[in-house]
Amino acid sequence: MSVIKSFQWYTKEEIESKAEELILQVETKRHRSLKPANLAEAVADYLDLGVVWDKIEPDAEGQIAAMILPTLREIVINENILTLRGGFGQSTIAHEIGHWILHIDRDSIDKYKDYLEQPFLCRSVNSQQGIEWQAQYFASCLLMPIAKLQKAQKGRDLTNSKHLYAIADEFGVTLANLRNRLKSLNWIVYHSNCKQIYLGKAAPKA
Repeated sequence: MSVIKSFQWYTKEEIESKAEELILQVETKRHRSLKPANLAEAVADYLDLGVVWDKIEPDAEGQIAAMILPTLREIVINENILTLRGGFGQSTIAHEIGHWILHIDRDSIDKYKDYLEQPFLCRSVNSQQGIEWQAQYFASCLLMPIAKLQKAQKGRDLTNSKHLYAIADEFGVTLANLRNRLKSLNWIVYHSNCKQIYLGKAAPKA
């Protein structure tokens, strides 16, 4: 018995739409505007998901970055991984929210409350495969919506690292988070072994 859904393929557009819909739902319920640096926590609060930092010991398969306890409606972030603080912490919480939206059978949670809790483990926030890629792409869409990115890039040069750092700071994410998001939108083109950044074909006018 499990509250975890069978794997389903989602397109980028479908994931983007789900993230935008969730942001709209949160903004509709709030009296104050969402602050980018605390957006992930605000969304978790809207979903009635607790967020706690605690020690998560590695198991036989290695280090665990975070996990969801579905029937407890709780996200646990591994405080032993110091790099998860700051922008990485926002991304990790948003990543777990992605799992919650895309991969947890939320309608069936109450049926499993009397059973042993089955944690949903997240081993690598950088994984590009399957459900981990889906959750991370959802996180980037949630933290960096296209409309707000378009506004933030006005008057800035997306090939300039200083400008990218400033945008990343505004959104409360890491530079790597931002660059990956912009690359996925084809706003920029870069390679990990090269520091030079070029504008992509879909880059909006500054």
